[in-house]
Amino acid sequence: MRFILLALLLLAGCSNNNPVNVSGNSCNDVVLQFHPSDKAQEDILAALIKAKTGITLELAAGTYSFNTSLSLTVPGVTIRGAGMDQTILSFKEQDQGKEGILVTGNDFKMEGLTIEDTKGDALKINGATNVTLTKVRARWTGGPAETNGAYGLYPVQCSHVIIDGCEAECASDAGIYVGQSKQVIVKNCKATRNVAGIEIENCTEVDVFDNYSTNNTGGLLVFDLPDLPAKNGKQVRVFRNTVIANNHRNFAPKGNIVATVPPGTGMMVLASDQVELFQNQVKQNNTTGLSIISYHLVQKPIQDKDYDPYPEGIYVHDNVFEENGNSPGGEMGLLLTGLLGKPLPDILYDGNTDPKKQVDGKLPEEKRLKISNQDKARFVNLNYTGGDILKFALGKPKIERNIASVAGTLPALPAVELK
Repeated sequence: MRFILLALLLLAGCSNNNPVNVSGNSCNDVVLQFHPSDKAQEDILAALIKAKTGITLELAAGTYSFNTSLSLTVPGVTIRGAGMDQTILSFKEQDQGKEGILVTGNDFKMEGLTIEDTKGDALKINGATNVTLTKVRARWTGGPAETNGAYGLYPVQCSHVIIDGCEAECASDAGIYVGQSKQVIVKNCKATRNVAGIEIENCTEVDVFDNYSTNNTGGLLVFDLPDLPAKNGKQVRVFRNTVIANNHRNFAPKGNIVATVPPGTGMMVLASDQVELFQNQVKQNNTTGLSIISYHLVQKPIQDKDYDPYPEGIYVHDNVFEENGNSPGGEMGLLLTGLLGKPLPDILYDGNTDPKKQVDGKLPEEKRLKISNQDKARFVNLNYTGGDILKFALGKPKIERNIASVAGTLPALPAVELK
């Protein structure tokens, strides 16, 4: 560790006017190398505190044990491991701090490591621009439990976010979660045994593609919720994902919004606008393949006057739906089974629309649900009118099962391009 301590002393006096070379690298391109040891926590904490823009913390293979949170506020820092299965950051003995790692600096990169058994969220990135996570895993090794941290990989109020080839396991809320952020790409990731596998919440300009989500309560969710600084998310593309057998019991703490997600939910769009879902494989999800619902169906009061609870401009096309809805779960699954019978549909639409936006009793075309090239998918429009869902169900609602009633297309959303 003598090299590390020497490098930190050099970095403390490093400036653009007085570049100092450390092991052949310039002040703006310093690589500090760490190996597992009894002093690793102390040395890594010191490196993060003294870090300068451009520094890379390179963690060799092995397990690093921490009993406290790590925090990074400096921009332009990279944390690099030897691989997800080789470099392990264990917080099993954590007794200080909420998160495992909290990052607030811009231009942050993390790659090639696993964060496990944190007291709270595994990796939280708050308010940062230019975030790249590559082959990073978050997990809780004791299996699914309400006491696990809520989120695995958790960028919030960020912009220009890329999550590529990452994994998440056993989060009590969402494994891979991006919230209140803009310009986001989530690709090539795997989520399993979480309440929500992948969740996009209150975000704008998002691409979610080539991911694999299985054995979660809900596989892939696009939510928009009230009472948050950034709301009314839109322009989300969800494509080429495999969402299969997401039938795990819901182990979220009571009161959390995801605690309402029925086990067996493949994909769900809740109150978000301009969402395009295409070329996904959605199979063997016991309750529904895809639910498109308003926030009113959640049965929670809305105090936020600026919040739009209706999903609008949803375009579903060219997906494969197979073997969904055969064994519905949760209270909502049971209610829907009583109303609709089994199997439940591949595509469930609550049909709740904003009367203020209607023209001659109908929504404008660009705000409607449109479905094309899904002739084999079973479809239901509940024509839900709001209010208590049980009273609605007992009131003999006008159920629409003809998918032709929502046939049509919407303009394709633009791709998210980040450099």
